[in-house]
Amino acid sequence: MLTDYHVHLRPDDVEATAARYLTAANAERYRTVASERGIAELGVSEHVYRFRQALDVWRHPFWQRYAHDDLDAYCAFVREETDLRLGIEADFIPGAEDRMANLLDGRPWDYVVGSVHFLRDRAIDVDEWDVWEGAADPDRVWRRYFETLAEAARSGLYDLLAHPDLVKVWGERRPRPEGDLRRFYEPAVEAMAEAGVAVEVSSAGWRKPVGELYPAPAFLEMVIDAGCPLALSSDAHVPDELGYRYEDALELLDGLGVGELCVFEGRERRLEPIGAVA
Repeated sequence: MLTDYHVHLRPDDVEATAARYLTAANAERYRTVASERGIAELGVSEHVYRFRQALDVWRHPFWQRYAHDDLDAYCAFVREETDLRLGIEADFIPGAEDRMANLLDGRPWDYVVGSVHFLRDRAIDVDEWDVWEGAADPDRVWRRYFETLAEAARSGLYDLLAHPDLVKVWGERRPRPEGDLRRFYEPAVEAMAEAGVAVEVSSAGWRKPVGELYPAPAFLEMVIDAGCPLALSSDAHVPDELGYRYEDALELLDGLGVGELCVFEGRERRLEPIGAVA
């Protein structure tokens, strides 16, 4: 069974309003493309910072810029007007775990996607508030990123962790540590294995400057060796990005002996055999 859970029904522009994109017609466009590409399990996981309630968790200027929608209206839309699984991409904010838990609790999620987009108030993948501004030391940035990812895994907030080596997103446009990068992956892999959280294999990295799957091959091998369950997603923001380069991702997974993927419903996880792309 092929899945795509880390999906957004709109681009990341502030102007991409809920009124325009969170509609049954737009959801059906995604469902049609998913069906054409053999993706049976399709979910939506809008960014938490799109919702006003997120400002009770964190009031970073980036979040304040985007937080216009109502979270409960989003949940009702997905449940009542679509057949998609209901998810949310909720950033891990160290020190705000209780506030994020309060936001997530009591809402009918099928799954919660965790991600690390900020180190303190500096952004990993946004030019504004760039963590690399001022020629930051790459070893220090990468170490902090994977330590934060480990905290996210241990927080118990999430069902799966998205694009787990997002710190590499800029490729050659930003510094990268020298030598064997597995020294950075190790604390995160250990935490993910201990927590039993699923790890996302995301084809979105092939659309980014880095031009590489998330996670990197060495990181992925460590995750598999540690026994972490895997989820497959594209991080699509338009219908045509659904299942992006899944054939390449599936070939890599097959070569590593992976034959099952996570399926989520009501925050319960099960493993299903991988199917072929239609």
